[in-house]
Amino acid sequence: MDASATASESALRTAHERFVTTSGAPPAMRDLVAESWQRCTVQGVRSDGSRLPPLRGTSAELSVYRRAHPLAAVLPLFRELLGAGAADDGHVFAVADADGTLLWVEGDAVTRARGERMHFSEGAVWSEARAGTNAPGTALELGRPVQIVTGEHYSSAVHAWSCAAAPVREPFTGRVLGVVDLSGGGTIASPPALAAVRGAALAAEAYLARTLTMPVPVGCGDGVRISVLGRDSALLEHGGRVLRLSPRHSEIVLALALAGHGVTGDRLAVELSDREVPPSTLRAEMTRLRAILGPTLLGSRPYALLRPVRTDLGEVSDLLAEGRVAQALAHYPGPLLPRSDAPVVVEQRRCLEQQLRGAVLGSGDPGLLRRWVAADWGSDDIPAWSALARTFPGGSPQRAAAAARAHALDAENTVPLQVVRHAAVLQRSHS
Repeated sequence: MDASATASESALRTAHERFVTTSGAPPAMRDLVAESWQRCTVQGVRSDGSRLPPLRGTSAELSVYRRAHPLAAVLPLFRELLGAGAADDGHVFAVADADGTLLWVEGDAVTRARGERMHFSEGAVWSEARAGTNAPGTALELGRPVQIVTGEHYSSAVHAWSCAAAPVREPFTGRVLGVVDLSGGGTIASPPALAAVRGAALAAEAYLARTLTMPVPVGCGDGVRISVLGRDSALLEHGGRVLRLSPRHSEIVLALALAGHGVTGDRLAVELSDREVPPSTLRAEMTRLRAILGPTLLGSRPYALLRPVRTDLGEVSDLLAEGRVAQALAHYPGPLLPRSDAPVVVEQRRCLEQQLRGAVLGSGDPGLLRRWVAADWGSDDIPAWSALARTFPGGSPQRAAAAARAHALDAENTVPLQVVRHAAVLQRSHS
């Protein structure tokens, strides 16, 4: 490593340390990296490398999922364009789905073994929200090719690596299918590496465009499953395929699933927004959605899903109705489409949260209460902390800690009387 590269890595380490200790964007960083670090901070990603990306499913489940994934068709092309070069240069190439789950990781055996120690392996989730700033995850976040070098990674566990990645889009719809990535040592931190993944992604898209003559509809199997809890974009599973929908299409599909037997355009517009939605705008969205799902799944006049539908929202609601609170909480990864402000989503989100929270608090089960307050959505729940405190014997450290947390939250949420009076005086003075 030459002196300039050593100095650059030292500067990145210094910038990273300054950022994580002062919670301020380092001015010397590229805007792309600084903005990514800010997102990582908001999402609670660990900067010290102590929390590795999670592994999703079993190897058997991953194998089934990979065989059905659209990018399986272009894997031989990626091997031809990137595989041999990666192995010869001591690197790996990886292919991930639209959620950042690594489907294939191939290349140099030694580098693969190093990667496995930090969970850069098949089945691991390398989205930005789970792994911090990294080329595959940040490329998916931004929807464009990205290169991340050494200390630009948010997690210090990845500071010895550099990577370059580019999204791959489905022809006709423009939907992101996943991402192709090169990872390894210092030579990845170069323009040729970024050009290589960009070229591989374009070649894959061209291949798919030649082999597909029309948008591929979702399969014609009977069942549809929609996942909308704890995520901003719905996952729709049908006919062996898994589709990640845009936020607006997620709202539409959920509204149709809840409607059951179909809904008119006027009613759907009301479900989606408090403001008037022009009929032409809604028709355009439905046309785009039909191009993704296919006419065998999405009907019109009225708009409806044409197959039986299950949702994780309904599954949690059913468990609560059966009194199975522990199972309901275990199947609840988070609020329903949390960033959506569509009226139908807001109503369903609030209703499910109220039902689940009420069941947890009413159970008096210390285990359920601990899981509730340990989650992001329950960490500031004063009654839940108070209920947890009451489950411990008097004088126990656990009771004191839970009661202290409830008291601290109550103090934070209480506006001093003198502040209220001062605000009232100011308001009268400006009247």
